[in-house]
Amino acid sequence: MSATAILVQAIRAELRRRGITYRQLAARLGVSEPTVKRHLGKGGFTLQRLDAICEVLGTDLDELLHHTGADRRAVTELTRAQETALVAAPKLLLTTYLILNHWRFGEIMAAFRIDENELVSMLLELDRLKIIDYRPPQRIRKLTARNFSWRKDGPVHRFFVSRVLPEFFGERFDGAGDAFHFVGATLSEGSRARMRAAMARLVEEFEELARMDARLPLDARDGCCAVLAFRPWEFSAFTQLRRKPGARPG
Repeated sequence: MSATAILVQAIRAELRRRGITYRQLAARLGVSEPTVKRHLGKGGFTLQRLDAICEVLGTDLDELLHHTGADRRAVTELTRAQETALVAAPKLLLTTYLILNHWRFGEIMAAFRIDENELVSMLLELDRLKIIDYRPPQRIRKLTARNFSWRKDGPVHRFFVSRVLPEFFGERFDGAGDAFHFVGATLSEGSRARMRAAMARLVEEFEELARMDARLPLDARDGCCAVLAFRPWEFSAFTQLRRKPGARPG
């Protein structure tokens, strides 16, 4: 397959992944839909047009080509040693979180008290840990897959539960953009399976919106968090009131 065909294939795949139609891409590029179809049919577009397409997709050429098959080899879960190294250094964990959420070199320095030398040192450490591929001065490529997740009950998960969740739920959810729902009911296994599937779809949508919004300037987006949890469970104070099996009322 020629280099042009691989590039066109990568752009098409990224459009499908983001749910962007040819018409929507054309509108964002300021050209007609037939022009886009011609470009992505024969690959007859300039480097300037390629830059514009990458801008719309919130990506660059290196990352675009990386997605053409590299996700099969990308990291879906860090090792325990990798996660331990992250939680041992809060700034390193912060930098990892930002990079995984599409922050760029200059944006990190502008928003946080991290100077260039310190940031370069942390990027070199993340490269050593094989979490990113870093090429100085500012070229960063994530080695994590799109379906990346932290280890279940791993160091980052425990850090999250002990440090982040108490602070998150300790605040009031009464802002204009806040939402908080706690519901409980008795459900069958079939219904529980549907709930798990619905939550998985919601997580995918959240991550897709984050990838699409990554191309926007920082002042047009705010850090947002959502906690989705679901399991058969009963409040311990209620459980204590249950009758023991075989016990009679009265």
